[in-house]
Amino acid sequence: MKRILVPTDFSEHAEHALKVAAQIAKKNNSEITILHMLELPHQTNDAIFGGVSIPETMLFMQKANETLDKVSNSPFLEGISITEMVKMDKPINGITQISKEQDIDLIIMGSHGSSGMEELLIGSNTEKVVRNSEVPVLVIKKDTTDFNVSNIVFASDFTDETKKPFQKLLDFANFFDAKIHLVSICTPNSFKPTHVTEKALQNFVSEFNLTNYSTHIYNDTNIEKGIINFSNSINADIIGMCTHGRTGFAHFFNGSISEGLVNHSIKPVLTVKI
Repeated sequence: MKRILVPTDFSEHAEHALKVAAQIAKKNNSEITILHMLELPHQTNDAIFGGVSIPETMLFMQKANETLDKVSNSPFLEGISITEMVKMDKPINGITQISKEQDIDLIIMGSHGSSGMEELLIGSNTEKVVRNSEVPVLVIKKDTTDFNVSNIVFASDFTDETKKPFQKLLDFANFFDAKIHLVSICTPNSFKPTHVTEKALQNFVSEFNLTNYSTHIYNDTNIEKGIINFSNSINADIIGMCTHGRTGFAHFFNGSISEGLVNHSIKPVLTVKI
């Protein structure tokens, strides 16, 4: 985690993410890139791409850079190598591009969550990044002045395709010397006999050099509730998940447990794309 990207819209939720990034950076001597994506009004955008010079565009850029300068000079960032970036693009496009160009190891984002029609029709930029990012994404929900990670929940079906992304989560856990709680959620719609689930867990664990871990089977009405309730029961610091990154109709019909957790869990959520 030598290079951390923190997208910001200058909200308090983005500041919460930046404070966590600062704590990780100081612990690991990491660099932080603070990125602001400048989305201009539709009519201005058309004019820009039409090659017309508009004073308002320069004003927006100037104000964004001034605000970013103030953010970068926050006392809690003192002593950390900071790169400031303002880009004109849709957030998901810019964040994805910068992640590749800067060889980012971890994206940290703030989120206030959403519900109802807002969640169904719009979704948040954080959800879109979780769905599409090839880089692990840590979503922060609240102000955290002492970001210590002792217990991480990894909820999964423990199939072969989850082994590669799990290694990234394991690296994160090892960095904090945290215990990993591997849990399979059993629901009425995804019932498996205990001995089948236990065997899957044992086979999965045997592929890794795990020392500080535990395995669990937890029953609940649905997977998302099961993950949240289990995480609360062990007082987990972070929930770790793999995401398939479904888009379009596949995403609409299948939904995404990871995105649901990003919206509904008050605990930080770490997602790694399969």
